[in-house]
Parts: sequence; structure tokens; C-alpha cells
Amino acid sequence: MTGRFLIDTNILVYAYDRSETEKQKKALDILDALAEANAGLLSAQILSEFFVAVTKKITSPLTVAEASSSVANYISSWQIADINSFIVIEAVRGVRAHHFSCWDSLVWATAKMNQISAVLSEDFSDNSSIEGVRFLNPFRHKIFLRE
Repeated sequence: MTGRFLIDTNILVYAYDRSETEKQKKALDILDALAEANAGLLSAQILSEFFVAVTKKITSPLTVAEASSSVANYISSWQIADINSFIVIEAVRGVRAHHFSCWDSLVWATAKMNQISAVLSEDFSDNSSIEGVRFLNPFRHKIFLRE
């Protein structure tokens, strides 16, 4: 698959989780390739969830200073989608229509409203598609990027 991708929180977290060495390597490879191809998109929500996860939920958490530095690096080098009222309304509709959790629905709505056709995540049904947004588990699929 080629194109642009919204990167879900779990992919970012695996890049910092030393207890998951295989997934860490794959996540780092994915993020590097997406950054190099300028094919990745993050959101304010995803960066916020990332900050909490890497400082509180992984086996060897980052310090607040380390996590802050990582967030600042992502903001300066990746395209970041803001969460606005239109995305929130669409996410609420996603909860009702597709039975997503609130946070998963915000990921879906962010991709949909930013015309990103694929979300890389481990948290959705792999290779499913909802209203033009496909969910791919990058640990199961090879992601091809345009040059």
C-alpha cells in the first residue's frame, strides 16, 4: 500500500518500549521510512496519548523531560493534525454509527476529515475499512511508500 498514513499512538509507543524489542525495531523502521517520505501524519490527540503512555505505561518509562523532547521533535518534523469541532462531531457520529470507543473514533475521524485513507494501528480490526479509511496493522503488512 502506498500513500499517506495517520500513525496511531501504539506505533509511536512501541518505538520507545524496550520490553518489546521486535516491535520496537519494526516501529522505528516504519517511523523512519514515513518521516523520510513525508508520508506520515500525527495528531494532537495521538501525541498527548503518546506522552502519557511513555511516561507512565511502558516497562522503562521515559522521564517527563525525555518525553517532552520527543513530542517537540515530532511536532517540528511531522505534519500534525489538530482536533477541531468538525472532527469531534464526526468522531461522535463514529461512536454512534460504528461503535468505536471515543478515542478510537477521534483517530478515525481525524484520518477521514484530513483525507488520509489509511491508519497504521494495532488497535483496530486489521485490513478493515470504514467510510474510506482503512486500518492496517503495520506489524502484519509491508508498507510501501511513494518516493
